[in-house]
Amino acid sequence: MNITSLLLYCFIVTFTPGPTNIVILSTVHNNGTKKAMEYTYGATIAFGLLLSLSAVLNTILVTFIPKILILMQIIGSIYMLYLAYQVYKTNNEKPKANEKQSGTFLSGFFLQFLNPKVLLFTLTVIPTFIMPYHLSLSKIILSVMAITVIGFLAFITWVLFGALFKNFLQQHEKTVNTLMALFLVYSTFMIWM
Repeated sequence: MNITSLLLYCFIVTFTPGPTNIVILSTVHNNGTKKAMEYTYGATIAFGLLLSLSAVLNTILVTFIPKILILMQIIGSIYMLYLAYQVYKTNNEKPKANEKQSGTFLSGFFLQFLNPKVLLFTLTVIPTFIMPYHLSLSKIILSVMAITVIGFLAFITWVLFGALFKNFLQQHEKTVNTLMALFLVYSTFMIWM
C-alpha cells in the first residue's frame, strides 16, 4: 500500500475548500468558534459514519464479486483525476454575505450526506487505497478511524485558522490549486504502481 498517496489524497480532499469547509469558515465569521465547533462535531461524526458504511458496502461487494475491486479502483482513479481538474480550475468561491449558516450539530451532520465531495471520497478511498492490500476487519476499521481523524483535523484547521487560511488561499490561489491538483494526479498514478 502506498501510504504517501493515501495521505496526500486524504489531506487534499479534506483540507481543500468544499461545502463543509466553506460553511465552517462562514460559521466562524458569523457565529463564532463555539458554534463552528458544534457544526464540526456533527460533520466529523457523519464523515466517520459514511466511511464506515462505505467500508461495509465495499467489503460485501468484494466478498461476493471479487473482480469488482479493479472497477472500484478505476472509478476512484477517474474521480481523483476529475477532482484534480476541479481543484486546478477553482476560483475559491466565497460564501455570500447574506447567507446565514445555523452552525448546529445536526446541520453539520446532515450536510455530509448531501455533500458530493464527501460522498465520492468516502465511496472511493477504502476500495482504492486500503482493500487492494488489506481485507481484515481490524485494518479496515483502523483505516476508517485514521481517515476520520484526518477529516476532523481538516475541519479544525478551518475553524482555528479559517480567516488566515482563507486569506492565504485567496492571495496564492492559482499556485495552491495547481500544487493540489498535481498531488492528486500523482496519487492517482501511484495507485497503479
